[in-house]
Amino acid sequence: MAELEADLDHIIPSSVPSFWAKLVVGFVSLVCFARSYDGDFVFDDSEAIVNNKDLRAETPLGDLWHHDFWGSRLSSNTSHKSYRPLTVLTFRINYYLSGGFHPMSFHVVNILLHGGISVLMVDVFSVLFGGLQYSSKGRRLDLAPRSSLLAALLFAVHPVHTECVAGVVGRADLLGALFFLLSFLGYCKAFRESHKEGMHSTFWVLLSVFLGAVAMLCKEQGITVLGLNAVFDILVIGKLNVLEVVQRVLHKDKSLENIGVLRNGGLLFRMTLLALGGAGVLYMRWKIMGTGPPPFTEVDNPASFADSMLVRAINYNYYYSLNAWLLLCPWWLCFDWSMGCIPLIKSVGDWRVIALAALWFCLIGLICQALCSEDSHRRRILTLGLGFLIIPFLPASNLFFRVGFVVAERVLYLPSAGYCMLLTFGFGALSKQTKRKKLIAALILGILFINTLRCMIRSGEWRSEEQLFRSALSVCPLNAKVHYNVGKNLADKGNQTAAIRYYREAVRPDFAAAWMNLGIVQNSLKRFEAAEQSYRTAIKHRRKYPDCYYNLGRLYADLNRHVDALNAWRNATVLKPEHSLAWNNMIILLDNTGNLAQAEAVGREALELIPNDHSLMFSLANVLGKSQKYKESEALFLKAIKAHPNTASYHGNLAVLYHRWGHLDLAKKHYEISLQLDPTAPGTKENYGLLRRKLEQMHKKGV
Repeated sequence: MAELEADLDHIIPSSVPSFWAKLVVGFVSLVCFARSYDGDFVFDDSEAIVNNKDLRAETPLGDLWHHDFWGSRLSSNTSHKSYRPLTVLTFRINYYLSGGFHPMSFHVVNILLHGGISVLMVDVFSVLFGGLQYSSKGRRLDLAPRSSLLAALLFAVHPVHTECVAGVVGRADLLGALFFLLSFLGYCKAFRESHKEGMHSTFWVLLSVFLGAVAMLCKEQGITVLGLNAVFDILVIGKLNVLEVVQRVLHKDKSLENIGVLRNGGLLFRMTLLALGGAGVLYMRWKIMGTGPPPFTEVDNPASFADSMLVRAINYNYYYSLNAWLLLCPWWLCFDWSMGCIPLIKSVGDWRVIALAALWFCLIGLICQALCSEDSHRRRILTLGLGFLIIPFLPASNLFFRVGFVVAERVLYLPSAGYCMLLTFGFGALSKQTKRKKLIAALILGILFINTLRCMIRSGEWRSEEQLFRSALSVCPLNAKVHYNVGKNLADKGNQTAAIRYYREAVRPDFAAAWMNLGIVQNSLKRFEAAEQSYRTAIKHRRKYPDCYYNLGRLYADLNRHVDALNAWRNATVLKPEHSLAWNNMIILLDNTGNLAQAEAVGREALELIPNDHSLMFSLANVLGKSQKYKESEALFLKAIKAHPNTASYHGNLAVLYHRWGHLDLAKKHYEISLQLDPTAPGTKENYGLLRRKLEQMHKKGV
């Protein structure tokens, strides 16, 4: 450690008090991403936040533990099985404190979280570099090693973090990283509590396991901290020399049992706690989420659907090399890397094989250095750097299970810490080999400045969907989803002609979402036959597509094909029982066509499945009112109003019910509330006028 610190003398020229080191890192991290504070909800934010009923007060808190990250039931066949209830809970708190879906408050929390994590990294890197110093009483001395400051700065300003910080859904990765680091530091604390070698505090080990479980409930990869803790314990606390063990095994040396760490009862006890804790947490998650795999499709991760194991292996390794390149050169960043952005490598003759060869050449070189170095500090830094780089990335590697993406910048948030550690070590070694210390210092300052500038530019691109989607056109011109999202953005703004052009760029035979949205635009332009064909093509390539059935039902309703519309909406609710729009449309269509008994039956069925949906209460209340079931209708209207008291139509229709029922004073009261909320509602004004004339006539007659 002393050598590395000496090598950095010309880069960071003086000792840095811990407080000032953290202040600098925190300030720089906030500057990098401050531009995103007033951005919109973009891309996945709409589905995970704006359209997620788990954020609303009427949804019981207990439902969060049975729903996935997007608000769907984990038991649903359309659920992606992403179980992050604690992250969703923070979204719900955000929603409650800000009084609604105000994106600024959500973005500010993300920025502050990244700042806090970057500050925490000063202590984490101090542990990893072996630089935390303690007094004889176990109290930490208030000096941060220069290497930990540099590594924390490199982490704070890395542009690959922009997706996690500027995209609100990235909070899952931020919270997962926060508790991951706290778990690691807690595990290290287990050995600071005792002053005897080999002793530990069981409390801190158990607390570390608990924090690892919390990290997993924020983001799945959080559980990998238990693996990092085990590596740290064996290699650093136990001082195991892996090369020595390998040599003894190869030579069948009987003295293997004399290696102290292998006979350490305390180590075996801690490994047992970590293993049992990890297995228990994974088992509970498996029980909650169900045994079925998420319904990923070939367009999400084409390599995982390849028939040849060789093709799968080559492409997986190519994806690893692309992730490594994003860490080395985070200039070409994209919100999505699927849908043809990265064509499959189908033979070893593809020139891109060079990239994965380069990756493994570098990794094997680093591993050999980590194993073969006679310098224990060098072994420690390289081993822990590689551990921090690789272990948190394992859940995204496709090695254990299929993942739903090709490359995702967000999964590099934690692994980037290992990269920053290795880069800092490299700068120290380079400084030692050359006399041009000022050139190395200039190089580091240049990297920090360029990365900071890139973070600021990229944060600006994440402020709106239009900027975000258009920024991806130059990075992934082959990505169908990029063209699809640009087209959807144009369609939302009313530019249907331009939207169709981008949708046609997006439509590939297997991109169901693009076909569905093309159908939506065609329907809005009254190209009904083309729209129906687009919807049918979408369903052909994704049979379990409730939203497409819903839109197909809307098309049939526009064409007065009522039976077809009801069948389409029924299909949507079978595939997604909580699809309230499809249920509502069925009730309204049956109501409008005079099928009150059937409308009532559908409404009751819907409310059994979605008991807290105020829009369903409102629709069923209208049906019951027309069937002269006034008392039951009144109860549902009042329940809907309690959930959404400022909805004018709820008060207006309740007033109509009271008007029919003969409760004229109550009718007058709710007509007036409705008109206060929406003075322009013509039907309510007309009915209120009729009621007032009736009341005046009754008054004249002395009734």
